[in-house]
Order: sequence, then C-alpha cells, then structure tokens
Amino acid sequence: MTKFLMYIFDAKEVYSSGDKTFSLSPEKFFLINTVWIAIMEGEALPDKTYNHVAFKIRAEDFDKYATRVRSLGVEMRESRSRVEGEGSSLYFYDYDNHLFELHTGTLAQRLARYLQQPQSEK
Repeated sequence: MTKFLMYIFDAKEVYSSGDKTFSLSPEKFFLINTVWIAIMEGEALPDKTYNHVAFKIRAEDFDKYATRVRSLGVEMRESRSRVEGEGSSLYFYDYDNHLFELHTGTLAQRLARYLQQPQSEK
C-alpha cells in the first residue's frame, strides 16, 4: 500500500508505527497534499465490490494517473456509463481488493447536471 499511495498519488509518508502499536494494528500515515490518509495492517478483502473511495483529479491529469495505475499492474475496472457532463473516472483495485476511483468532475458539476433533467426510468 505504501508503494501504491506514493507512486499513484505522490503521497508522503509522515509516520510508521513500526514495532510500536498505538492502535489495533501497525499503521502508517501519509499526506496527499493536505489530506491525511491513515492505513492499518490487516487482512485483504475476500471479494472485490463496487464500494470505493473516490479522489478528484484535474481532467488534464487523467492520462498521467492512468499511466501510473497501469504501470503498477493492478486490476482495473470498466468505468460505469455516465451522462454527459458528469466527468470521467478511472477505477482500479489496490493489492487488497479495495476499489479506488479517480474522477475529473466536481460535486458542483455533478449536481448541476443531475438537476438538468430527471434520470430515465429503468
């Protein structure tokens, strides 16, 4: 996970508990710009799901991140179908089956698009 966070997100490791366990298991802290990410050692998830964590990226950086993710050889997931104006997403699993999304749109753009017309009945 350290390699994953540092390589894809340019995260900076700011703490590693090592042999000292203050929490339930060994942990590391990272900063991605000013966002604090805490990871804890544990078992991998048994199954892959669509439950995920999403990060906003700039549209002009989409290809840069896609290259980083692909170079790690992690499993990628097809992006879901989207309505126009919602932005683009890159979905991929980490080494323990956690799903990540890198998304180019903003919350304001998404809400504005959803207000334009109701979703069609399925």
